[in-house]
Amino acid sequence: MSTSTQLPSSPAKGRTLRREIGLIGLMWASVGSIIGSGWLYGAKNAVMMAGPAAVISWLIGAVAIVLLALVHAELGGMFPVAGGTARYPHYTFGGLAGMSFGWFSWLQAATVAPIEVEAMIGYAGHWSWATGFQNADGTLTTSGFVVAVILMAVFVAVNFLGVKVLAHTNSAATWWKIFIPLVTIFVVALTHFHGSNFTSHGFMPFGGKGILAAISTSGIIFALLGFEQAIQLAGESKNPKKDIPRAVLGSVAIGAAIYVLLQVAYIGALPGASFAKGWASLAYQGISGPWAGLASLVGLGWLAWFLYLDAVVSPAGTGLIYTTSTSRISFGLSRNGYAPKLFEKTERQGVPWFGLIISFVVGVICFLPFPSWQALVSFITSASVLMYAGAPLAYGALRKQLPARERPYRLPFGQVISPLSFVIATLIIYWSGWSTLWRLGLAILLGYLLMGAYAWYATATGKPYAPKMDWKSAQWLPVYLVGVGIVSWQGQFGGTGNIPLWVDIAIVAVFAVAVYYWAIATSLKAAEIERNIEDVEVVDEGGH
Repeated sequence: MSTSTQLPSSPAKGRTLRREIGLIGLMWASVGSIIGSGWLYGAKNAVMMAGPAAVISWLIGAVAIVLLALVHAELGGMFPVAGGTARYPHYTFGGLAGMSFGWFSWLQAATVAPIEVEAMIGYAGHWSWATGFQNADGTLTTSGFVVAVILMAVFVAVNFLGVKVLAHTNSAATWWKIFIPLVTIFVVALTHFHGSNFTSHGFMPFGGKGILAAISTSGIIFALLGFEQAIQLAGESKNPKKDIPRAVLGSVAIGAAIYVLLQVAYIGALPGASFAKGWASLAYQGISGPWAGLASLVGLGWLAWFLYLDAVVSPAGTGLIYTTSTSRISFGLSRNGYAPKLFEKTERQGVPWFGLIISFVVGVICFLPFPSWQALVSFITSASVLMYAGAPLAYGALRKQLPARERPYRLPFGQVISPLSFVIATLIIYWSGWSTLWRLGLAILLGYLLMGAYAWYATATGKPYAPKMDWKSAQWLPVYLVGVGIVSWQGQFGGTGNIPLWVDIAIVAVFAVAVYYWAIATSLKAAEIERNIEDVEVVDEGGH
């Protein structure tokens, strides 16, 4: 069955993006997304869940993200299109899978900016004028909600100035965001480092389960995510086939190194009294702003001042770039026929304006059901990894069906790394816990209703771009989603506990491998993939 989405042979006026971003702009978009609110809270949350073994959690998380980034690097070089992560499954599995992973991508991007706003407001509570913005449990007060809406509006306003202004703004913010954590690591480790902290209460007080749970639920994966921003902006890259792989891999290397060092420095600098009752009861004055509070506690008041300032700059930079990527993903979804053509329209600066407005509206709504930072983190980590899980599947299908297609970056040992990265993504989803996954399931159903309704409308009215659902090539997808949900429901991470620890992990891993090869076996044939790629490349490359 053909999956061709019949699109015009040249882009309509007002529906093109401008290729104005170089390598540094792409890399800094990804680095700026990786180093956001995660560095402000990640080390504290991880050590409370895993003890000093949180260092292992960060290393496992870094390896997982590196594997996923390697797969994305090859795909990003092959297909330099806007909103790339939302589009690869469309090429290889057709309409149903493309719509599903497109929704996962958009859901992830649209909800990151609210997380960053929450982090900004939380840290701002250090100043007396901001103490009324949050309740004691971290939820927003009425005045806090108003401030949050204003901050979201600022993100959107900067985006309307155009991608070149955005790139310069983000670049300046990213230099700052790299500098401050490095200074913090150096100063804290040099002046207040106690190696005994790693063993005085046991290196692994919560065992292997604590290490694994910390990866998803403490914010580790959330902190390390963001490398895909270079891919989402590929449609605006000057030299995408070379620059995108470099930006993706370079940003992961920088981010992972900083986060691991931050965790080591944080554990070593804590006064013994702060964890005298155990790591789960870690407490000290100012812990609501973990790094700044610690700096004040150990007599580094000048560093604390910079950290409180950075608590505004770092999350703001990340929120800004994710607002950008949300509009580019909706642009890509519209290109593939899953969303109204209004999402493709650009104003005179080449900005997809309707996607920006929708990202603002959805971001504001997110403050209502998920008002606290930690609740949002758990939810969005699962949505993020669901999005990333589509890339290894697309990679495997393309290696099988189009082995001779040009690949500016060819991943060594890709046939091993690709299924392994899919297994890791599935495990991270599972480790997020049942309480998060059932809510994510509801969000997935909402996406099917919205995008499915539009696809039905486009088909019923005879729109030339109406997507075909291609049920046969996506037959594995509902089994995958339901299967992970069932194991989570019965497993050790927020479930009933009927499946023992390690047995549950083995089940998830074997299940993921089976789904991976099932998906590759049922992917679209080479001619159908070529038609999908051709349809998209014609409109994305024309006019640039």
